Amino acid sequence: MPAEDSALFPVPEGARRSPRKVVLLTGPSGSGKSSLSRRLGLPVVALDDFYQDIDAPGLPQRFGSVDWDSPGSWNAAAAAEALVTLCRDGEVAVPIYDIPTSRRTGTSTVVAGDSPIMLAEGIFAGELVPALRAEGVLADAVCLVRPRLQTFWFRLLRDLAESRKRPSTLVRRGLAHYRAEPAKIRAWVAQGCRAATPAQAEAELRVLLAP
Repeated sequence: MPAEDSALFPVPEGARRSPRKVVLLTGPSGSGKSSLSRRLGLPVVALDDFYQDIDAPGLPQRFGSVDWDSPGSWNAAAAAEALVTLCRDGEVAVPIYDIPTSRRTGTSTVVAGDSPIMLAEGIFAGELVPALRAEGVLADAVCLVRPRLQTFWFRLLRDLAESRKRPSTLVRRGLAHYRAEPAKIRAWVAQGCRAATPAQAEAELRVLLAP
């Protein structure tokens, strides 16, 4: 399937054409975004690397600390610019973000190679739908969904294993995620993402990748 014909959304009149496109992958933390990205084997931009540093001015607050679940803690403009650059130039430098210290620690380069499809995964991926659609580089936008208890458990195990924050903070945030998950999924769908289980999304994206 040619890259231009595989787009889920129409390319706006007058938009620059790109030989590559992006699949945005969002969903609750712990829903399987990173695992699906690894299975597909495509070039991936981890959107969590575009978080702001903890001492950036004006960060949203909740429970007496930075609200990392708010889009205001994240640099949407920089993420969109990086994805457009990757699609048009074939490579881009992206930040490396250390979640335990809440700071950028360096940069890395994502290279498209021969792939016509890039993945960009993270809880704020839906924020990028309008910008990437306007640039003509959006192939698809998917919100992963699965049972809430399963998502809660996988998220907690991952965050504890990676020492992302203090255990008490992880449990508190996990319960907040659990309660908010249905509303968040509705919001992601309203942003232009389509809901799918990890298995459904994998099958559908493999069709998109078929020659």
